[in-house]
Amino acid sequence: MNVASITVLIAGAISLWSSPPALQPPRIPEPDRIRIAEAFRVADQFRGRLWKDWDAIPFALLLVTPETEFLVRHPRPSNDFRFLGYDSLLRSDIYYRERVNQTNLLATFPAVSGLPTIVVGQAENTQARRSTRWVITLLHEHFHQLQQSQRDYYTSVGELGLSGEDQSGMWMLNYPFPYDSTEVSLQFQLLSKRLRETLLAPNPEFIVHLNRYIEIRKVFNRMLQQSDYRYFSFQLWQEGIARYTELKAVQMIAEEYEPTKAFRGLEDYRPFKDEFRGIRFEILSQLRAMRLKETRRSAFYPFGAAEALLLDRASPGWQEHYFTRRFYLEFLLKKE
Repeated sequence: MNVASITVLIAGAISLWSSPPALQPPRIPEPDRIRIAEAFRVADQFRGRLWKDWDAIPFALLLVTPETEFLVRHPRPSNDFRFLGYDSLLRSDIYYRERVNQTNLLATFPAVSGLPTIVVGQAENTQARRSTRWVITLLHEHFHQLQQSQRDYYTSVGELGLSGEDQSGMWMLNYPFPYDSTEVSLQFQLLSKRLRETLLAPNPEFIVHLNRYIEIRKVFNRMLQQSDYRYFSFQLWQEGIARYTELKAVQMIAEEYEPTKAFRGLEDYRPFKDEFRGIRFEILSQLRAMRLKETRRSAFYPFGAAEALLLDRASPGWQEHYFTRRFYLEFLLKKE
């Protein structure tokens, strides 16, 4: 090798040594890809059987990781996102941006381009924790996308007159419901226990229990101020039915679905049948020990889910009227 060649090699080595490494684009962590793919897979298989037209709603999702947010299955990404590429496992173009949301967020709202979008942290950073429960929770949030995609949803919610000066939507979480009222709390505790008894009543006694429950429900409704009653009814309609949908979905999944090998291979995987039993047990046990002063707004999730299960027994086919007779589950209940 001559001197000129040696000089070229040395110059090339110096150039490589002194050049900064090329920045690598971010990637969705593999466990999260597997979880999201499983959620999409079960939704594609079961959602159309649970609710009419649910399978026509985009399962738009924004995954929040410590450094980056990844947008998946969103039909209209906003300009603050950069294109990452097509993910064959998720069957979606992926977009990303620097993180702007909290890593423990779990909510559905028009977060991107005005489209209802699930904004969710990783399983280990959210209340779901375990992978299987996280997937089920995504179905809960995906049902909120169906609710919010109804043509006049936001107009109807506005007509409830509950937001006051709040234009952010935070009133849904922070509305001053009388959780600390001893009278309201005790009556709600009684109502919850009667709801549980009615749900578990055998068929020969069910109608008697049902009619008693309806009368006690009316007493509780009359105890509330009109605005408080509207908020209570709205929360049952929105969050309670989402919780019910979560339960019905995992029941179908447990009976009919074979999880993928990759999902079963996650360290925190738990069979769907175990999650179904766990969720149903949680709903029934929470009804037995409900304390509004302690549980506050969270009480409306199991209570609304339980009323939906009651509707399954008392008013089969009630789902056909759910979106047209909005916000008041008792109007769907047929008294015998």
